[in-house]
Amino acid sequence: MQELDKIVDRSKEVACLIFKHSTRCSISFMAKHRLEGQWNFDTTQVEPYYLDLIAYRNISNEIADRFQVYHESPQILLIKNGECFHDASHLDISVEEIKGVIRES
Repeated sequence: MQELDKIVDRSKEVACLIFKHSTRCSISFMAKHRLEGQWNFDTTQVEPYYLDLIAYRNISNEIADRFQVYHESPQILLIKNGECFHDASHLDISVEEIKGVIRES
């Protein structure tokens, strides 16, 4: 939970992306693989954070509560200034979508 507080604080400096991954789900594996293969951001644009939601379900639930998003898996949340300004799940997760959302924010 302390790491989540740090992400919220850090999001006041740079956009932070939380990737919620289910290690038991093939769609989640595919989304993770696509993100890793296409990731070309530097840390001045967006800082990525990974959450194994099977191992840390309580943190996943806290993320859903804190940012008022419906829990899904896989799921990304973009956090800026302590607020979630974009979330996506399943096949809607893509680097191109993240780039567009960051450009518009």
